[in-house]
Parts: sequence; structure tokens; C-alpha cells
Amino acid sequence: MDPSPLFYQAGPALPEVSHARGVYLWDEAGREYLDGCSGAISCNLGHGRPDIRDAMLAQLDRVAFTYRTQFENAPAVALAKALVGLTHDQLQKVFFVSSGSEAVESALKLARQYFVASGEPERRRFVSLRPSYHGSTLGALGVTGYQPLEAPFTDITIGSLKVAGPDFYRHADADDTLHVERILAETRAAMEAADPDTIAAFILEPVGGASTGARMLGQAYLERIRALCDEFGCLLILDEVLTGVGRTGTWFAYQHYGVTPDLLATAKGLGAGYYPVGAVLARADIVEAVMGSGGFQHGHTYAGNPLACATALAVVEAIQREGVLSNVAARGCELEAGLEALKARFAWVGDVRGLGLLWGVELVADSDTKAPFPAEQNRFARITALAKEEGLLIYPRRTLDGVAGDHFLVTPPLTIDAADTAELLARLERAMVRFDHELSAAAPANALTP
Repeated sequence: MDPSPLFYQAGPALPEVSHARGVYLWDEAGREYLDGCSGAISCNLGHGRPDIRDAMLAQLDRVAFTYRTQFENAPAVALAKALVGLTHDQLQKVFFVSSGSEAVESALKLARQYFVASGEPERRRFVSLRPSYHGSTLGALGVTGYQPLEAPFTDITIGSLKVAGPDFYRHADADDTLHVERILAETRAAMEAADPDTIAAFILEPVGGASTGARMLGQAYLERIRALCDEFGCLLILDEVLTGVGRTGTWFAYQHYGVTPDLLATAKGLGAGYYPVGAVLARADIVEAVMGSGGFQHGHTYAGNPLACATALAVVEAIQREGVLSNVAARGCELEAGLEALKARFAWVGDVRGLGLLWGVELVADSDTKAPFPAEQNRFARITALAKEEGLLIYPRRTLDGVAGDHFLVTPPLTIDAADTAELLARLERAMVRFDHELSAAAPANALTP
């Protein structure tokens, strides 16, 4: 067979997918896989839903595409109203895009143009966390803190001021409170040194995603970052591309903490894997200032097209109709308990953390020192391969700025039931037993004893 002309990232040959239904996929050889990571943490409602298909077909029968400068369309208006309602009217304006990177890029540009329109053009810098992930387009990559992704492009991106966020697993402070205080003091000092009058916005994920393995930031930290942004006169952008639309058990993760952003980027779960769609939500006064200065100098061809918005509206309505957020809470508790039991069993599981159906499992070579495995061993890739052999898909990454550390995410569709949650944990356990045997065979006697 001739090699495929497609190229993505480097890696082993992949099986060809055949079909999918619910939380399962099958390849052309007939092998079944439980989707334990919702694809790229995006297939929030699972696969093969007739209600989403029907909504898409109904819109296709009317009109699939219109351009935003030529027509308004009912699905876009209805979806925008629905999203504003999901924020309890805390964010009143919506701008549609097609991906998470576009959503972040749009939020950055909106923040910048707001300050230009408001007579503060010197505010051109952004603050973000290291590690973090905000997207692959050049603006979003500039605020990303993940060295392998940044390295080839540092000389053509405008990098952000990158500061550390809390790490409640690895910190060496006396307690979590002192850790947060130290991190906040370092952040304030960095922002003051950079001149707060030049800062447009602070961008962060309210719960960490792929770059940190669901690292939690916590109530106190988020409240103080909100206060720091207010004090310095900059905006707070929350990147909820991954956490938004129910992933953590609320519509948006910030709602767990009562810390409202000025701008919010979301995507992934908004289309639930059925169609590319994302959005930026903003305070009305920000948008009014920009529109009053001649309009938002930005846009994409597929922004707000009716097929995308009809799909996303069907997703939102399904989550509401089926009580999916309650299911996230229930299944999240089961998943947490199962992962904690596996942590207790295997010494190389250093930390389990997460919220709702967003869970990270961090692997370590030494549970006492929390030392990571040597990077060249690629343990994150190995455990993912073993899980796939057991018919389970999980989402791997490096924990420590992309250059070291190992973790994987467990993020099944929000519609997973109790039986399939138990099956997920059973398949993961089998993979972890095999991983443990490999470690034991490679390690000196008495090392990494479960």
C-alpha cells in the first residue's frame, strides 16, 4: 500500500477508524476502543448521536453557509443568547470562531483593540503561566508555555511574560497557603518589573489542561489574580477551550470559583466533535468600546456560519435536556475514587487531580522525591500505548514544561454511564499492571515496588 499523503505529528502508524457509537470506537480490523479522552477532550456527548445528526441535517436542508458581513442567521443569534445565559449574563457579547486557537487569538486581539480604543495603546503585553497551552497559531503560541511547541518559533512570535502558577503536588513550601502566597508575590513582582501600564491581559486556564495534566489552581489563587488584574488595570482572559461547556461539571470552570473573567475563550466541547466551532465571550463595555472605534478588526470566513451554530446549539440543548452536568458530577466521583485506588496500588503514580470529568494522572520514578522518569524513556507514551492495546484511549503529555515529566488525562464523554466508567477503570488497571511489570523488570530489586 502506498503511504498516505497526510502528515500530522510524528509517531507510529495508526489504525484506520471504522465507526463509533456512544463512548466506543471501532477500527477497520474490528477492534473496540473505549474513548477515555473524548478524542482531544472534545467529543463531550460521545459518538453517533441521532439528535445532533438530525439538527445538522435540518440546517443543511435550509442553508449551510452564509457570510457574517452579508447575513445574520437564526442559529448564530440563538446560540449567542444561549451562551450569554450560561454565564448568567456576566458576559454579554459573543464572537464565533472555528477552533480553540482561533478563540484565544481573537480574545488577545480584542483585548488589545479595547485598550487602543480606550486611549491606552501602551497596553500591548500579555501575562501567562508556564507551563500552559493556549493554541498553535502564532498569537496563541506566544502565550503558551510549553517548550517543545515554542522552540521552533520563538523568533517569530511575540512572547508573553510567563510566570509560575501553583503546583500543589510538587511545591516545597510549608503548606498550600504559603505556596500560593509565594507564587502570587513572584507574579506581582514580575508584573511590576514589566511595568503594569504595558499589560493588556492575564490569560490562564482555570483548571489545567493537556500541558499540566489537570493541575488545579484553587480558589485563593484565582481570586487574587482577579484582584491583581483589577489593581493593575488589565483584563483577565480565561481559556476554557478545554474546560468549557460542562467538562468540569459546571457550564464553565470559573463558575466553581465565582471568579468572573473579562473575556472567555471556548471551543472543543461546544461542537462536541460534530463540527468545528468556538467562541469568545466578552463584557459588553469592552465590545462597545471596540465597535465604537470602527469595529473589531478581525474575523474568519466560517465565523458564525449557520451549520456550525446549529450544531453547537443542539449540543447545548442536549446537555440541558439530559441533565448532563449532574451526570458529570456523579461519574466524576466514581472516576476519582477509581483513580485514587490505582494511585494507592502503584507507587509510580505520583498524583491524581482533577474536577468533574477532567482528571490527570502524573507518573514519577520516585514517589518520595517526586522525581520524574528520565525524559528519554517516554513513559507517558508507553502507558498510552499499553492502554490502547487494552482498548482504552487516554491523552498523554509531558508535565514539566514539555521537556520532562509524564502524565495522562482521563476525560471521557460527559454522557458516560456508571457501567462504562467501571469498564474504563478496568481497562486502565490492566494497562497499569502491564506497565508496572515492565518497570519491575527494568528496575533494580526493591525499586518501584507497588
